[in-house]
Amino acid sequence: MATPEGWAQGGSGSVCLAFDQLRDVIESQEELIHQLRNVMVLQDENFVSKEEFQAVEKQLVEEKAAHAKTKVLLAKEEEKLQFALGEIEVLSKQLEKEKLAFEKALSTVKSRALQESSKKDQLITKCNEIESHIIKQEDILNGKENEIKELQQVISQQKQIFRNHMSDFRIQKQQENYMAQVLSQKHKKVSGACQARSHQRPREK
Repeated sequence: MATPEGWAQGGSGSVCLAFDQLRDVIESQEELIHQLRNVMVLQDENFVSKEEFQAVEKQLVEEKAAHAKTKVLLAKEEEKLQFALGEIEVLSKQLEKEKLAFEKALSTVKSRALQESSKKDQLITKCNEIESHIIKQEDILNGKENEIKELQQVISQQKQIFRNHMSDFRIQKQQENYMAQVLSQKHKKVSGACQARSHQRPREK
């Protein structure tokens, strides 16, 4: 909005001050005019010289002219004051609208912040539950791993025992095979001897 010509940059405060000063000047001028009129009335009642009358009349004319100029200035200052008051009213309404818009935006932001805070709390609670569940699962898995290690040790021991048994079994089997071979050889020798004897007996007859 454009600033009126002759309006001081100090704002409405300086306009009001100038207005008050002009009003004081007008009041003092009116008081002086009133006094001059009283003097003229007294001079009319009493005899005065022409020079004194002309001087007083000239002073009265000058005061009236100054008073008229002051009234013009006062009218201009009143116009500036009304303009400033109107502008202040417009700015006040605009400020009120901006204030309401800000309060509405602030309320919306606070509501969103509360919602986000609630979501955050829910997520934290859920994460804590998941973390607790994971810890329990890890404890269970660690227990299972320990059981598996124990079973692996048992299996390893059983394998070693089985290997030992197999080794003993192979040795025993080898021993049995050896004995069987020895017995088989002995049996062949005995059988051969018996056959030889049976062939020799008929010749003797």
